[in-house]
Amino acid sequence: MIYRIFAILTVAAVIVGSLMLARQTSTPRAATERQADSGEGYSARDAQLIETGPDGLPLYTLDAATVRQRPDTGRVQLGQVKMSVQNGSDQWTATADQGEILRGSNRIELDGHVQVSASIQGSRSPIRIATDSLSYDSRARIVSTTDPVTLTWSGQRVDARGLVADLKGHRLHLESSVHATITPSR
Repeated sequence: MIYRIFAILTVAAVIVGSLMLARQTSTPRAATERQADSGEGYSARDAQLIETGPDGLPLYTLDAATVRQRPDTGRVQLGQVKMSVQNGSDQWTATADQGEILRGSNRIELDGHVQVSASIQGSRSPIRIATDSLSYDSRARIVSTTDPVTLTWSGQRVDARGLVADLKGHRLHLESSVHATITPSR
């Protein structure tokens, strides 16, 4: 009789111990899953991102003082950004206080004191563009903004609202409210 009671107590202890052990191992796993879903991603300082096209050539080079991935929003945030785009013999360089890349998108959004310098083949001086925000589509190679812009070229200044620059087609279009005073060079 004592053997039967001892056997029942042993089986009960094994079952209780198994349940307690299973509960302890499942708690850390749940904590790990919550941590992975909490929105923490990678971050870096003084980083350089280079996106290449199908031909292996860079579509753009992006340098940032800070890079922070936000998996919960699908965005990569950039701080103190410098972006370079080589388009044949033309070179476009943009700087901004901050930027953002949306996962699965070809767009790079630049914000805060955006300054663009474009060296165009055949031009004696670079084109300079100043605006508050700018968007770059790396596949279509189009630079655009709906904000006010100031364009300076060969000593001439043009103010406008909105800009679309087709880097492949070598065209720059000012959207509206265009104001300029052109002074002939001597």
